[in-house]
Amino acid sequence: MTSSTPNRFRWAWWLLAYAALGLGLIGIVLPGLPTVPFVLLSAFAAARGSDRLHARLLAHRRFGPMIRDWQAHGAVSRRAKRLATVMMAVAAAIMWLTAPRAWMAATGTTCMVIVALWLWRRPEPPR
Repeated sequence: MTSSTPNRFRWAWWLLAYAALGLGLIGIVLPGLPTVPFVLLSAFAAARGSDRLHARLLAHRRFGPMIRDWQAHGAVSRRAKRLATVMMAVAAAIMWLTAPRAWMAATGTTCMVIVALWLWRRPEPPR
């Protein structure tokens, strides 16, 4: 636990860290649910509520480099940007094929387009 985090809020950060990690892991297999933002949120919360989880996330072979790039530079790799964009496009296509109303698919697609635009504006990590 960091010295700036009051002990009374540590449990809330811990809970947020594990909940976000759980959603991120579900997002690996569930189209439309993002993985990267939830893993980054989990690392942010773990840094304040669970030193052990934060260390495990930083040491993870798949998530660790992504988290370190974000913490150090606010950067997202080009590969992650491409994968996120493709997965959002797949999720949008599924929504357009299955949504009971067009406005529902349009709302979800609009949100994903905004996220994709924001994501592509993020810097890439230095080599």
